[in-house]
Amino acid sequence: MSKPPSVPSVSVTYAQDGTSTKANALGMRPMQERAYLKRGEQYLLIKSPPASGKSRALMFIALDKLENQGLKQALIVVPEKSIGSSFHNEPLSQWGFWADWQVEPRWNLCDAPGEDNGGKVNAVQKFLASEAQVLVCTHATFRFAVEKFGIEAFDDRLIAVDEFHHVSSNPDNRLGDHIRQFMTRNKTHIVAMTGSYFRGDAEAVLHPEDESRFDTVTYTYYEQLNGYQYLKQLDIGYYFYAGSYTDEIMQVLNPSEKTILHIPNVNSRESTKDKIREVEHILEELGDWQGTDPSTGFQLVETADGTVLKIADLVDDDPGKRDKVATALKDSSQKNNRDHVDIIIALGMAKEGFDWIWCEHALTIGYRSSLTEIVQIIGRATRDAPGKTRAKFTNLIAEPDASEAAVTEAVNDTLKAIAASLLMEQVLAPRFEFRPKRPDNEATPGFDYGEAGYDPDGGNVGVNPDTGQIQIEIGGLVEPKSPEAQRICREDLTELVAAFVQDKPTIERGLFDDELVPEELTQVRMGKIVQEKFPELEQEDQEVVRQHAIAALNLIQQGKQAVGETVGTYETNPGTTSADDAEPTRNTALIDGIKRFALSVTDLDMDLIDRINPFGEAYAILAKTMSEERLKQVAAVIAAKRINLSVDEARELAKRAIRFKQEKGRLPSITATDPWEKRMAEGVAFLQRKVKEENDG
Repeated sequence: MSKPPSVPSVSVTYAQDGTSTKANALGMRPMQERAYLKRGEQYLLIKSPPASGKSRALMFIALDKLENQGLKQALIVVPEKSIGSSFHNEPLSQWGFWADWQVEPRWNLCDAPGEDNGGKVNAVQKFLASEAQVLVCTHATFRFAVEKFGIEAFDDRLIAVDEFHHVSSNPDNRLGDHIRQFMTRNKTHIVAMTGSYFRGDAEAVLHPEDESRFDTVTYTYYEQLNGYQYLKQLDIGYYFYAGSYTDEIMQVLNPSEKTILHIPNVNSRESTKDKIREVEHILEELGDWQGTDPSTGFQLVETADGTVLKIADLVDDDPGKRDKVATALKDSSQKNNRDHVDIIIALGMAKEGFDWIWCEHALTIGYRSSLTEIVQIIGRATRDAPGKTRAKFTNLIAEPDASEAAVTEAVNDTLKAIAASLLMEQVLAPRFEFRPKRPDNEATPGFDYGEAGYDPDGGNVGVNPDTGQIQIEIGGLVEPKSPEAQRICREDLTELVAAFVQDKPTIERGLFDDELVPEELTQVRMGKIVQEKFPELEQEDQEVVRQHAIAALNLIQQGKQAVGETVGTYETNPGTTSADDAEPTRNTALIDGIKRFALSVTDLDMDLIDRINPFGEAYAILAKTMSEERLKQVAAVIAAKRINLSVDEARELAKRAIRFKQEKGRLPSITATDPWEKRMAEGVAFLQRKVKEENDG
């Protein structure tokens, strides 16, 4: 059996200081306390990782709105029935709060039998007419109820939407349209919660004008994982295989690790088109089948060392079997029992909202079409649990094939895997605070600038040890003028990076265009993405947002390179313990790398940052793991569909040329030795030719 060629993993080690799991006098963890301070806002958006306690944060806020803010009722809306269990009764007063969270069984419609569009919709109507205070239902039930009873039926009530990234600004997204109608009528309160405020299809979650009305509570992955008591390391790796994944599965599946295994969608090229046989094959690879546990429905498999694994099969479509297994997994009495189950095999289940704290390995076969889905899957493994010091996500992907169609599809999957890796690096890193480099700058209280302290004449990188926030001074950085631009730079950089790395022409050029001038991506492409996402911003503020987003992306990439190509990279078989024997990444490794890069250049300015290809490090990783022949094959597929310059690109280049003229007093020259100046001049010349052709025509 051959070892799958690996793309090295991102590996980040955290401080393990226990702060994110410590409660205050009201029983609130730090994220929940932060959210509760904003409980008086009519529209509240909570952006916080899986396992950070969003469900309980909502309980605290909803109880206050019902008791102290005059709202009649609270409706909790979740994407699927299984997540409804997160809102079962909680004795909050035991930990210091002034009330308990109680949902009458009849009003938790996620536990009720039947379809979303039927008796459950009528139950919503009965709830609205009752004295009951809390209802829990699915997104689908809520949508049907709004369509049947109208927006006004929900006046003076709290609508709390869990997994808010299911909403989209696309007019065809009914839940998003309902949210807009509620906000237009302005007679409800809305709490939106998500662990990934971006969508895999690159659609905006909300229209900018609606989004600006939300007050945002942000709790980062860095804060969450840094404050855990037990979990201290998270690895993310991508592995390529040839042939059938079922023949390679044991290369990445370690039976001794608590694992959620997501098999490929039946329509994907990784699928064998027989999902039941795939599960059977995995069970056979693990050991000898011993039968089915009559109480849980778990498959029992004895491994070569005599261990009997309890395996939950959520792939089998037989409702009787699957419901029994799903019920056993949700058994609250077993929540703290590490030995309840060992491996969960799923296809469309066990993703967002699925709570199994013991999961150490989220193993996904085949690329998922959505970056949001990947973030949610990774979140299944990032729960803190006694004795669990390390977690990992592995994506097993079929390598490029010989045939043209398969190669094209494989190339797309490879690009998506790289995009997900870049995004997760952004998500897992500390937050940046960028400020212009000026002679009159002073040290900011709370930031550590190293042994020598703050240097007013040199470059400075400060680190806030409490939040992990990194402050970096950059020459030529423009400061945001409007409050909205300030908010975007503070809250939304990850969403912009997500849009940028998901833009296929951008990542294709960044990886495989030998003639690329980096500014075409960092200035033109990112500039256009900012314009499209925030059209209401003044042009100068759009440039500010662009600068911040590119600086965040490129500084992480340079920091990664500065600490030795990649942070905590292990090119090992993930099914073995050899990565565990490697020297672990120190908690400060990425921060140290960013500091090293920022302080190693004479002047860290935006011109320098804009001249860095954001995908350069990703290509370096691919070049290590793919053969030269395969890399050429991938490059050829991309080159075959490349066009030199579009009218839109030329217009963006011309806008940059105008900015160049304002700064330099002259237009860019087409004979310039600087490739970026030459490219801007080419854009101007292209438009001039187009105008001449149209006039001549």
